[in-house]
Amino acid sequence: MLQTEFDFTLPCGLVDAQGNLHRVGTMRRATALDELESLEHPQARAHSSYLSILLLSRVIVRLGNITQMSPALIGSLFATDFLFLQDLYLQINSHEPELVETCCPQCGMRFVLDVRR
Repeated sequence: MLQTEFDFTLPCGLVDAQGNLHRVGTMRRATALDELESLEHPQARAHSSYLSILLLSRVIVRLGNITQMSPALIGSLFATDFLFLQDLYLQINSHEPELVETCCPQCGMRFVLDVRR
């Protein structure tokens, strides 16, 4: 079965207006519509770097007890957490395999595994 949601823990976390720290969350795989609508967004057209903020606001399902993500909320993350989430997005949505060469501990036969999530 295809995994569509992935749990994560932010390195720093988001501190909300009440002072609560939110570090644990869930990100889902992006859809074609997520990517296309984000590319067509006026702010992404004006500033291409805004695209990552839009995409993350669409694919993060939950962060702590926050379930309604917004570009403003993503923009308020510490840079460390933002970079972490960008990397996770690429891992989840990449079509390129992550290959690791290994060997069987019993017979010694060498083989390659795709270790992508």
